[in-house]
Amino acid sequence: MDKPTRVARDSLGELRIPAEAYYGAQTARAIENFPISQLKLPRAFIRAQGIIKWACAKAHEQLGVMDSKKAGAITAAAEEVIAGQLDDQFAVDVYQAGAGTSQNMNANEVIASRAAELLGGERGDYSFVHPNDDVNKSQSTNDTIHVAMQIAGMELLAHTLDPALAALQQALERKAQEFSGIVKSGRTHLQDAVPMRLGDEFFAYATNIKRHRQWLEQAAANLLRIGLGGNAVGTGINTPPGFAQLATSYVEQYTGLNFQLAENPFTFNQNPDEVVLTSGVLRNLALALQRIANDLRLLSSGPRTGLAEIELPAVQPGSSIMPGKVNPVLAEMLNMVAYQVQGCDTAVAQACAAGQLELNVMMPVIAANFLFEIQILATAVQAFTDKCVAGIAANEQRCAMYAEHSLSLATALNTQLGYDTASKVVKHALAKNLSLRDAGIELNIPEATLDQALDILKLSQTIPRHMNPAPDGIVHSTPGEFHPTGDFPEAGD
Repeated sequence: MDKPTRVARDSLGELRIPAEAYYGAQTARAIENFPISQLKLPRAFIRAQGIIKWACAKAHEQLGVMDSKKAGAITAAAEEVIAGQLDDQFAVDVYQAGAGTSQNMNANEVIASRAAELLGGERGDYSFVHPNDDVNKSQSTNDTIHVAMQIAGMELLAHTLDPALAALQQALERKAQEFSGIVKSGRTHLQDAVPMRLGDEFFAYATNIKRHRQWLEQAAANLLRIGLGGNAVGTGINTPPGFAQLATSYVEQYTGLNFQLAENPFTFNQNPDEVVLTSGVLRNLALALQRIANDLRLLSSGPRTGLAEIELPAVQPGSSIMPGKVNPVLAEMLNMVAYQVQGCDTAVAQACAAGQLELNVMMPVIAANFLFEIQILATAVQAFTDKCVAGIAANEQRCAMYAEHSLSLATALNTQLGYDTASKVVKHALAKNLSLRDAGIELNIPEATLDQALDILKLSQTIPRHMNPAPDGIVHSTPGEFHPTGDFPEAGD
């Protein structure tokens, strides 16, 4: 049995849409025109659209250009969008009309229909609240879609990704402290190098995450500059005086994030460069995570034919044919996410380069890829931290064995014997399959000299620098809150 329909109208004429739909004719045409991927812009973006419509209605009411009854209905409907109660009504494909006109109209139509219901009318009856004249008042696709992706990006960064990275940083620091007394062989060029502490290796990972968080915070500050009120090209056409500042302040109030008005609305409409900048930092973060994941896979390789210096938690069987095999699946997952993020960043960069004159019409695909990379980084890092890093165990005996048998321990002989003599000891040890100490004895080097020079505990001790290490040798940090200010010096400062 066919579902009931109703007649919807737009400037192109009439068409029938599902009777229960809150969206209208323009959304329905987009659904019909773009059955491309079945991918939709994410929840965070729809929430951001709701925040924008809420903020604009509040500003119009305060400025006296919209009556309180209508503004109240719009804000109430927008709050339902923000809360996710109407997500099933946002049905436009990611790959849609340029700039995101269909996506903007989807929000306008849904909010207008729901506001009509709240005022005692029926969904689709625009005599109560009109999607263009009221919900979209003082706005354009060209500014609101750009603003929505920056609001959504900032909320995801502040509330999902940075907390996940902070937890990873802390987990790595805890492992650094736990492993601070374990000596292992360093490796450069994948060849034996001088001894080091396993804790120092893990603290290097933690510090790298810390600085990527700082870089991300610096880049994200640019997302706080939004161009509400610039309207179609940046002139602010059809907007009442004071609207841009007031609407922006309502966005700041709702989100609790320090959103401010963009310095130049023309620049804002033309260039989604803030997103491209932040996406590039996310790509670099993905590369850092990829490197850590690869290191953990190498360090845990084995258990009998690899390095096996650490053991990762066993979370699932690793083979459909080899019994008892366990694979580093969380690290492998993180690698896959890192590759996907790099692909998303490439799409963002290329789409940004497609801007022309007063507008970049590729914003829907920019938004989709930008928000997707934040989302998958956050969830992947959380899983990696909780199910892998937190449960890593060290194989102390294996680490010590490698450290004691590394021929690069001969580096410590340089200061007492000279490079050439130390090289002879290495060659003799390699030829006779001896330890460096035994090779040195055969070459008549005093045992006291060998014992002093080849003390792996002493050789692996970190040399104090400006970082003022804690008593356990590990520098601890407390990840702070993610709070980019968006305060930038004026030109000439």
